[in-house]
Amino acid sequence: MNRSKQILLWLMAAFYIYAGFNHLNNPEFYLAIMPPNLPEAEWLNVISGLAEIILGVFLLEPRTRVLAAWGIIALLIAVFPANLYVATANVGLPSGEPGTGNAVFNWVRLPFQALFIVWAWWYTRPDTPAQGDA
Repeated sequence: MNRSKQILLWLMAAFYIYAGFNHLNNPEFYLAIMPPNLPEAEWLNVISGLAEIILGVFLLEPRTRVLAAWGIIALLIAVFPANLYVATANVGLPSGEPGTGNAVFNWVRLPFQALFIVWAWWYTRPDTPAQGDA
């Protein structure tokens, strides 16, 4: 794996581990953006936070990296409805009051889900040797 890809791997792992712990330390932020029709929102928040921590750690282990990357892709797809809800309901963060959020930010963040999916997908692909490698 080239140096840039390795650095971005560590950055992605740190991001998911941090976000996972943030789910546990700051649940109000995440509960505010969850669609109100989801059952057991508190448990869903804990489960998604633990999943982010585990997947972030597993990204760092070469034997589990591909599985972790696919898990991150699945998680990003699973949480997309919450991000869509935030944008369409203009949910304020972390207050959760409809109409108080930054509407532009709420909509701009949606395409980043696709970017994060592509970033994770990159680690599902086998590394190709760099030019000049034997």
